[in-house]
Amino acid sequence: MKKEKISTNVLLIEIYDQAYDVRAWHGANLSGSLKGLKLDELLWLPQPKRHNIWEIALHCAYWKYVVYRKLTGGKKGTFPRKPSDWPTTPKSPTIKDWQQDLDLLNEQHLLLRQAIMDFPEKKLYRCPPK
Repeated sequence: MKKEKISTNVLLIEIYDQAYDVRAWHGANLSGSLKGLKLDELLWLPQPKRHNIWEIALHCAYWKYVVYRKLTGGKKGTFPRKPSDWPTTPKSPTIKDWQQDLDLLNEQHLLLRQAIMDFPEKKLYRCPPK
């Protein structure tokens, strides 16, 4: 029986999706962990000068953007939230604001997912320029 070779890109996507929104062996993924949270849960700080769940979700969106930009050669400084790496939550946050930021996280996930699929497999083993 001849085994079919699976592309590295397909394997990367499988792992990438398990960490975000596909059922995985390791339990809850990021998307599942963020479902159904209330405003007070999103804004709760475990300690002073620490980050809340909302900020961590935005931080995840930012780093998906960074990897996407590295893979595609995109322009720096185009992330829609400021400050980029640890965007702040709105002054008077609402669930609608949270939903918009969840949409941003999902958008960044999908952009990076497509970039991984489109990335030439032969370049996967090269270090990107800094």
